[in-house]
Amino acid sequence: MSRRKTERLLNLVICLLATRRPLSAEHIRQAVPGYDSANDEAFQRMFERDKNELREIGIPIEVQKDPWEEDPGYRIVRQAYELPEITLEPDEAAVVGLAARVWQRASLAEAASGALLKLRAGGVETDETGGMLGGALELRVDTQDPSFPALWEAVRDRRPVRFPYRVAAGENVLTRTVEPWGVVSRRGRWYVVGHDRDRDAPRVFRLSRISGPVVPAGRPGTVTVPEDVDVKGMVGYREEGPLVECTAVIRVREGTCQGLRQVAKAVRPAGGGWDEVELTFADPERLAGWVAGFAADAEVVGPPDARDAVIRRLKGVLA
Repeated sequence: MSRRKTERLLNLVICLLATRRPLSAEHIRQAVPGYDSANDEAFQRMFERDKNELREIGIPIEVQKDPWEEDPGYRIVRQAYELPEITLEPDEAAVVGLAARVWQRASLAEAASGALLKLRAGGVETDETGGMLGGALELRVDTQDPSFPALWEAVRDRRPVRFPYRVAAGENVLTRTVEPWGVVSRRGRWYVVGHDRDRDAPRVFRLSRISGPVVPAGRPGTVTVPEDVDVKGMVGYREEGPLVECTAVIRVREGTCQGLRQVAKAVRPAGGGWDEVELTFADPERLAGWVAGFAADAEVVGPPDARDAVIRRLKGVLA
């Protein structure tokens, strides 16, 4: 099997696993690299052949009806895709997690993500948040914002969305309807770029300020991305001064949060089953995305901007 076909099959599996709703053949054609350059007849042949080959090796592609679509949709139900029980030693699982984090900056990023998905589906803890090897090698991009998956799908499906947004000047929350063009990461923060229907103008929204669920505001395929748009330029990729480093004080439960302990410059007992760690950070939002992942095992004591960032992140998850 050629490398091009292998990548296309892998991308198809990832696409059908990641979607929350059935995808029509046309949406799959737009989303999966390798299909978009083919004409209608060639795409139909490739798609049918790929579906049959995946089913032959045991991948359960289901045909379902999406109320938003006239044509049938396809998806892979995660529970049906799960592997049987897999047993790895702690050091083996840590190596898998570390390797995947390194590959996220290489051409094998998609394969690494797929391998971790299969292992987690089989109940294997791969220790991506730090563990015995990962603390000193923080190579992955933080995507802890609760709104990220829905916005990523909206960009992929060319679908408008609506969400509550906290404005920068205060705590006021406004509802925004956006035609998303792209999702961009910059200095640890994620942004969605698109056309704001409420203002009838291009706008940039920081994901950490989205305070509630992201819901569809129209049919897939109804968003047109301008050919000359520069989403990175809109976010502000330009030379700026360095971020000021600060020290965060975080309470962690005994025996937990190994990733935080690995990078901490000081760890001391705090009593009552808790320890206190000190670590250096420059971006409160990025720190909040990391700390929030430890849930009830970590609590930011200070400074206030870091603590407030974690509270906003958790409130967004709750909403």
